[in-house]
Amino acid sequence: MTEQNAYARAGVDIEAADTAIELMRASVAKASRPEVIGGLGGFAGLFDATALTQYTRPLLATSTDGVGTKVAIAQAMDKHDTIGFDLVGMVVDDLVVCGAEPLFMTDYIATGRVVPERIAAIVKGIAEACVEAGCALVGGETAEHPGLLAPDEYDVAGAATGVVEADRLLGPGRVRPGDAVIAMASSGLHSNGYSLVRQVLLADAGWSLDRHVPELGRSLGEELLEPTTIYAKHCLALADQVELHAMSHVTGGGLAANLARVLPAELRASVERATWNPQPIFDVVRQVGSLSQADLEMTLNCGVGMIALCPPDSVEAALHLLDGLGVRAWVAGQVDVDPEQSATVRMVGQHPDW
Repeated sequence: MTEQNAYARAGVDIEAADTAIELMRASVAKASRPEVIGGLGGFAGLFDATALTQYTRPLLATSTDGVGTKVAIAQAMDKHDTIGFDLVGMVVDDLVVCGAEPLFMTDYIATGRVVPERIAAIVKGIAEACVEAGCALVGGETAEHPGLLAPDEYDVAGAATGVVEADRLLGPGRVRPGDAVIAMASSGLHSNGYSLVRQVLLADAGWSLDRHVPELGRSLGEELLEPTTIYAKHCLALADQVELHAMSHVTGGGLAANLARVLPAELRASVERATWNPQPIFDVVRQVGSLSQADLEMTLNCGVGMIALCPPDSVEAALHLLDGLGVRAWVAGQVDVDPEQSATVRMVGQHPDW
C-alpha cells in the first residue's frame, strides 16, 4: 500500500482533485465562446478582448454571488448536478438587467473532502447553465477545507463579467411614468429564502425531503431542488428587439425590494397580485408556517423571477417575443409618479387562489 504524503494525512487529497479536473474537462469544454483562449488547467482564464472593438463605448459589468443554503438540500439528497444552474442564474442574471451580455464566468467550490464525481457533477451543472446563458466558463477553483467543513459539505460561489454599450445601458434613468411592469414567471423558489423554507418545513413542521406533497405533485426535496430559471438570453433578446427601460432580477428581498432598485426617486410602481398565481410551493410555505403576506414577499420571489419595465406601446411586442421564447410573462402593474418621492413599490390585492 502506498504511504500517504503529509498533505494527504492532513486531509487534502491532491490526487482526488486531479481526478475531479479530468472528470469535468469535457463539460467545461462545451461552455466556451470563440473569444476564449486556451483551456482548462491554466492559472488564469483568457478571453480575447478585441471582441470589444465593435463597441463605441463598452462598459464592463461584473457580478458575484453564491447559492446560499440551497446547497444543504443538494447535499442531503446527494444530487449535485443542478445546483450549478442556481449559481449561474444568480450571477449572470444580475448582469443582464443593465443590458450587459455575459461574456465569461469563474466558479469557486469549497468542500470538506474532494469527491471527484461530486465535484464533476457540480461543475457539469455550472457548465450546462453557462451554455444556456451564452456565457463561457473560463476557470475555477476547488478548495479542500478539512476541519473547516465536514467531509460531505461544500459551498459554491462564482463571478461573471459582461459588456454593454454605454448608450444602451438600462436602469432607473430610463424609466418613465406609464411604463408597464412585465413579470416573468420563476420556476419556483429559485435560490433565495431557503433558510426560511428549511426552518418552516424541515425544522418546525418536521417534514422529510422524501415526503410526497400532493399540492406539489412530487417530493418536497424534488421541489426544493428545482433549478433557477436562467433569463439571460431572453432578456438580451428583449433589450435588442423592443424598447426597454429597465429590468430587475427578483432575488433576496423579494419582488418589491428589487423592483424599487430600478425606480428613480420621483416614481413608484403598483403591482397587482391578482394578475398571477404563485406556484404551489409558496402557498405551502405560507400555510405551514402561518406566515403573513409581508413576511413571504420580503423573502421569496412568490412566482416572479424577472421584471422588465417598458413603455406601453412596447408591451404587445415584448409579450409576444417572450412567449415565442417559452417564457410565461404578463403585465403585472404600472409605473406612476410618486408624490412622496420614495421610490416605493405597492403590492395591491390578492392572488386569485389565496
